[in-house]
Amino acid sequence: MSNIPFLHARDLVKSYGVRRVLDGVSLSGSPGQRIGLVGENGVGKSTLLRILAGAEEPDDGQVQRPADCGFLWQELPFEPSATVQDVLDDALADIRATSARLDELTAALERRPDDEAVLAEYGDLLEWAQDHDMWDADRRAKLVLAGLGLSDVDTSRALGTFSGGQRSRIGLAALLIRQPRAMLLDEPTNHLDDEAVGFLERQLSGLPGTVVVASHDRVFLDEVCTDIVDLDPARGGVTRYGGAYTDYLEAKRLELVRWEQQYAQEQDELKELRVSVEVTAHQVNHQRAIKDNNKIGYDRHGGRVQKQISRRVRNAQQRLDELTRNQVRRPPAPLRFNGAMTGKAGQEQLALSLRDVRLAGRLDIDQLDVSTSSRLMITGPNGAGKSTLLRVLAGQLTPDAGDVHRARGVRVGLLEQDVVFPDLTRSARQLYEKVAGKGAVALSQLGLLASRDLDRPVGELSIGQRRRVALALLIARPPDVLLLDEPTNHLSLSLAEELEDALKAAPGAVVIASHDRWLRRNWEGPELALEAGRVA
Repeated sequence: MSNIPFLHARDLVKSYGVRRVLDGVSLSGSPGQRIGLVGENGVGKSTLLRILAGAEEPDDGQVQRPADCGFLWQELPFEPSATVQDVLDDALADIRATSARLDELTAALERRPDDEAVLAEYGDLLEWAQDHDMWDADRRAKLVLAGLGLSDVDTSRALGTFSGGQRSRIGLAALLIRQPRAMLLDEPTNHLDDEAVGFLERQLSGLPGTVVVASHDRVFLDEVCTDIVDLDPARGGVTRYGGAYTDYLEAKRLELVRWEQQYAQEQDELKELRVSVEVTAHQVNHQRAIKDNNKIGYDRHGGRVQKQISRRVRNAQQRLDELTRNQVRRPPAPLRFNGAMTGKAGQEQLALSLRDVRLAGRLDIDQLDVSTSSRLMITGPNGAGKSTLLRVLAGQLTPDAGDVHRARGVRVGLLEQDVVFPDLTRSARQLYEKVAGKGAVALSQLGLLASRDLDRPVGELSIGQRRRVALALLIARPPDVLLLDEPTNHLSLSLAEELEDALKAAPGAVVIASHDRWLRRNWEGPELALEAGRVA
């Protein structure tokens, strides 16, 4: 593979069984461009990244990539017995090899200063070294480990002793240390706290190479990306928008308006043309009575009219055929959330209260009150106790000490991060209809699942789709107090915004624990910051 500086994919096609995930997708990235991939879950973002990286082959199409191409694997390509130091040494291997070779070439040039082959190799390696900031690599390694919260990690520890989230951070650190010419990242902000995400944003924004990233973190896309590629169906297929995520949202909105307008106008014209062909073109009055027995003149006039009719019918039919062939297709209806998140708030009252609640090593809350109309955002780093607090409020965890009071008749519902269904053979529709209350919105109308997935066994659904099913079951009979643990995880970006709008309009109480910076940035209500199980 030639060491080209750009990334280029043309007409990629990829199917799994009968399901075509990518259909003629093309994408180009040049040095300095940072491209964000967005779209509904299942449109092929992860598949596209794997194909771009060479981790998977397309059924058709071509990919050109730099020889130096880095991919953030879901699992590190090392044995569990390998150490953190092994990963770091691997990340620095090319830099150290280049440094050693440059020393050799420098010595060779001192002996043969006019050797063109040595000069050419020296120039190429020097350019590579400058692109990869070779002389700052060791300092960069320490900076990256600290920025991703890994500075205290024992580098002699085996990878198998770390959690999946920690291994993911180690893999991300290795990529940032390497600084490949093309970097391909799938959900890189997972398992990172706010400080580490901010560090990652600054690092990616300063890279000289190409970055392609799929992420549900809307603030991250806004801070990092120079372009957004939308894999959702559009008039021209995959669509690329210049600018960051905020720019994309506005451009996408305007594009959809134009598409809907053009579709409506063409459908109106098609209707008029069909009427013209079938009726209007024939409505030319040549059936007047013959005057003065002028049969010859009448026949002559009638012939002209018949030619006129034929011409009008022919023109209308030609336009009808042309427009029928080339008409824009109907804009796809996006999943739009259409459910009530909570029940209607009755008389304002205290719904939940905690007093001196203690759970050994996990939670220590002196006082917390939630009324029937409360809005509360719980924040804090991983392990701060956010999920534990929600489970205590929901009655799923009993504290070691303290009082948990729930008002009589108040229904509490919790959406947990990890969804478990006891029977994976039942479909989403079957599960929903079993718990749906009288007058509940039909599952097909909630906007959480595509119609093709409603009758599939939940065991065949993705993690994100299962979580949507869990949310549907929760609001089938909307609770008075809704507790949400990372509610936007595994939702498409557009559906996340629909959900946020619904939360704002919910009449009952809503308590959310979330890392989603976009959601938190637009939150209207009080916040409770936790650290090590205590109110910070």
